Amino acid sequence: MARYSLAIDVSRCDGCGSCFLACKDEHIGNDHLPLSAAQPRHGHQWMRINEIEQGEGSKVKMDYIPVMCQHCKEPACAKGAPDGAVVRRKDGIVILDPEKSEGCADMVNKCPYGAIFWNGDRDIPQKCGMCAHMLDNGEMTTRCAESCPTQALFFGDLDDPESEISKYIAQRGDFEVLRPEFDTEPTVLYRKLPAPFITGEVILADKPGECCEGASVTCVCECGDKLETETDFMGDFQFTGLNKGKKYTVTVAFSGYKSYTAELFIHTAKNLGTIQLER
Repeated sequence: MARYSLAIDVSRCDGCGSCFLACKDEHIGNDHLPLSAAQPRHGHQWMRINEIEQGEGSKVKMDYIPVMCQHCKEPACAKGAPDGAVVRRKDGIVILDPEKSEGCADMVNKCPYGAIFWNGDRDIPQKCGMCAHMLDNGEMTTRCAESCPTQALFFGDLDDPESEISKYIAQRGDFEVLRPEFDTEPTVLYRKLPAPFITGEVILADKPGECCEGASVTCVCECGDKLETETDFMGDFQFTGLNKGKKYTVTVAFSGYKSYTAELFIHTAKNLGTIQLER
């Protein structure tokens, strides 16, 4: 039996919304019973693009995170639901039965990912069903994955080492789940989720108007991790993928000049601004 899922490379997503529109096109006005009822034209985002902005001043980074039902092994929406209202199929896809979930408005708030929406006209909760109706009819992918112009979405069988999704995960090796603290064991995987970064710009006090290229910059975490880089031709540097809640020590050194050191706790991105080195 296949174990279907999506792997999402956030570094490739540019927030174009093609996946959102493809989902709408597939489901608005189209019943795919008994798996899903038609999606309303307004108010539902079975595929949602979260915009995450970090940084300040001229050093700002925007990430786009596609969020849909995470097809959890332990679905929070199933707790307290009537028998058969939430079904996790053998292939891993979680379905809200349109008939048995009727009236279950509390499911909307049970989902910690905000992936379930209420259809007031039909009195049912609804969400992404991973295009199960297409897969059951022999299709090889989902509408969102096939529509992605940047190839940020990969669909396939996680238990098939020759599937596209398995090959990409094996190649990259740094996928994770969204919000693991929810303890729902989601099967949807993500790569390059937004993480804090430290950035800055280095200039030399006695050379106004010039950027300091080639300065050595180190970033040491209290956990022992050490990152090293050099300023580019604009005098800029950046350390990405840092851990929230940790203290970092940043040191800037350039031959013939006094070094600069800063200690800071990281909860979000930090711009150290313009760092001026003195002789």
